[in-house]
Amino acid sequence: MNVTTEKNEKVANMIFASIYPLYLNRLVKNGRTKEELNQVIEWFTGHDQEALQALIDEKATFGTFFQKATIHPNAHMIKGVVCGYRIEEIEDEFELYKQCRQMEKLIDELARGRKMEKILREEKR
Repeated sequence: MNVTTEKNEKVANMIFASIYPLYLNRLVKNGRTKEELNQVIEWFTGHDQEALQALIDEKATFGTFFQKATIHPNAHMIKGVVCGYRIEEIEDEFELYKQCRQMEKLIDELARGRKMEKILREEKR
């Protein structure tokens, strides 16, 4: 599937605070914790617990959420399909949409029981 400008803008305008509980509920149902969710989000975006809570409290959009993020240098290692979109095939012009799908991929892996060491990708030496 191809990302459109409209789709990218729709995601950019979604409120992160309205989606975060959905992520959390999915993980809790699968035996994972809020701390693990926050660890994955912090690894990917650099938003620590305090920054994450501030973004939730101010009802920041995904656009603001990712604008304020420092995306992990190993984010390019996140590959696969999420919601019918192959992450590595999403065009650079839709960077925000790609980042959202990358984060969802990490959360999906967490929900499926993947080990944290595998989710938080590191370059092989």
